[in-house]
Amino acid sequence: MRPWLTPAAIFSAAIGLAACATAPHAPISRQAAAVIRPDEAVAAAPEGPRRLIVSRALAMLGQPYRWGGDAPGGFDCSGLVLYATAGSGVHVPRTTHEQLQSGVSIPRRQVRAGDLVFMRLEHKELHVGIAIDNERFVHSPAAGRTVRIDSLDAQPYSRGFLTARRIVG
Repeated sequence: MRPWLTPAAIFSAAIGLAACATAPHAPISRQAAAVIRPDEAVAAAPEGPRRLIVSRALAMLGQPYRWGGDAPGGFDCSGLVLYATAGSGVHVPRTTHEQLQSGVSIPRRQVRAGDLVFMRLEHKELHVGIAIDNERFVHSPAAGRTVRIDSLDAQPYSRGFLTARRIVG
């Protein structure tokens, strides 16, 4: 037997691998969950492309963050936007910087379901999510996290809010 291949080492490795294989379960932040359920959000969105965008994004709640991901199994923030909009017939570019140039700029107080919301966060130069209504948005936040709902009025999102873009008239 190899000296490093002891039963204790094998057990420790198995526990470590099991921990890596599980994603933290926080698909909806506590603050957002207390106020809105995903089925209520879809029902509140107007008919048409806006509802489809919100519905497709909410259907991905709990999916893991994956850099460069744009399909079920893993999303980065702009990949979630690309996935949700593609199923609604709305075309947006792939990257967050390119998405920032899509549609028309709107003030924070006019944000509606299906609008894109952009922010600068401490560990991200630029981040994007999809508005569910004028307060909540769905997004894929960062490595080790999952697609979830958060409030634009909560930190760090309110402090980092940059702009919103309307991609559906």
